[in-house]
Amino acid sequence: MNERILTKIALIMLCGMGACWASVCCERPATCSGQNAEVDPVDAVLEQLNRKTLELKSYQGQIEYGFVQVLLESESLRKGVLYYAKSDGKPTLRINFDTLKREDEKEQKYMEQYMVLDGARLTHPDYHFKGIWLVHIDYEIEEVKYYQLAEPNDPNQPVEVFDLISRNFPMLGFTKTEDLKKQFEVTLVEPKKPTESEDFIQIHLKVKPNSIYKDDYLSIDFWVDQKLGLPVKVVAVKTEPEPPFGDICRLRFLNAKVNHRVDSKVFEFKIPKGFGEPEIIPLPEKGRRG
Repeated sequence: MNERILTKIALIMLCGMGACWASVCCERPATCSGQNAEVDPVDAVLEQLNRKTLELKSYQGQIEYGFVQVLLESESLRKGVLYYAKSDGKPTLRINFDTLKREDEKEQKYMEQYMVLDGARLTHPDYHFKGIWLVHIDYEIEEVKYYQLAEPNDPNQPVEVFDLISRNFPMLGFTKTEDLKKQFEVTLVEPKKPTESEDFIQIHLKVKPNSIYKDDYLSIDFWVDQKLGLPVKVVAVKTEPEPPFGDICRLRFLNAKVNHRVDSKVFEFKIPKGFGEPEIIPLPEKGRRG
């Protein structure tokens, strides 16, 4: 890939988002060795993306989740709404899916909800919740499950909800990007059309052998909207059923409202009438992923 083209893309992104080349060199001295040194295109993009995610206090918008089973040649598309808010340093995330479309069938009503929240929000007469949990409510089979995602203050676990839900939905790019190079080989993808570079930056992540994502994904691509400064599309290739036939996840984020107030009641929930007791699934021994 032409390094000059990638550098140009990185600089266009920085300028378009109100940042300057000099500020990147100042904050990352290892990236720039002098006033006239060329900025590393990958570091420049990740630096600016990291700034934007650090500023992220709330987010709400439409979400579309497509899932392709390659061997079965089957595809489904779910649509809904995503909410995210950070209050007192405790981030919370909720996804409400409302519709489902399979193959050539008509879109139908379909309710499924995911919430990532602090265990203090959960109650059960026989269980004391600690750490961060994923609540999954499936209205089709009338089932509720609580999955523990992280122990409290565990240095071996990610703390951001977008990272914690990444096994269910590949939402990398919405959180701090400092560790991306530890988990992935990161490259920028040259746009197929010259006009694409003005609107989006495509980042390709190849999972490293020792990555915490090695059992979940082979690779992840996400596209950053330069005006918004956040991902608007994600395509991930899973490790299952097995390479080269990994299933494909596609996410799209539409009509985003960034850092607008999100009503705290959005993150409240009740188990619907007629549903059984929730199944509680704590982390394995030592609370480590995988």
